[in-house]
Amino acid sequence: MPTSDDDKLGYLGQYIRAQRQLNQLSIRGLAKMAAVSDSYLSQVERGNYRPSAEFLANVAKGLEISPDELFRMSGWLGDDESGDGPGVIEAVTRDTRLTDSQKSALIQLYRSMVGDE
Repeated sequence: MPTSDDDKLGYLGQYIRAQRQLNQLSIRGLAKMAAVSDSYLSQVERGNYRPSAEFLANVAKGLEISPDELFRMSGWLGDDESGDGPGVIEAVTRDTRLTDSQKSALIQLYRSMVGDE
């Protein structure tokens, strides 16, 4: 898990981008659904800005994920897992909205980010 604030912002941005792409949404599409600026969303995805709680809640709603997930990645909530990652992999595996190839890609992305190849 990222430790510095810059790492957390970069990781959060990458995660939002990956979720957006898995949902086959453009930046404009997600921005419109989340009632946020598409240029600001782009900057957050690149890790250039620290988003507000309202922004994260709106983006989570647009992505149909729990806002807590994004808050945790931002460092605002403590981790409820032991940090070893099985909960993440298990959740991805059980998600019926994802195809097998999407699940594989997301798990591979997660493992590369946490150094668990």
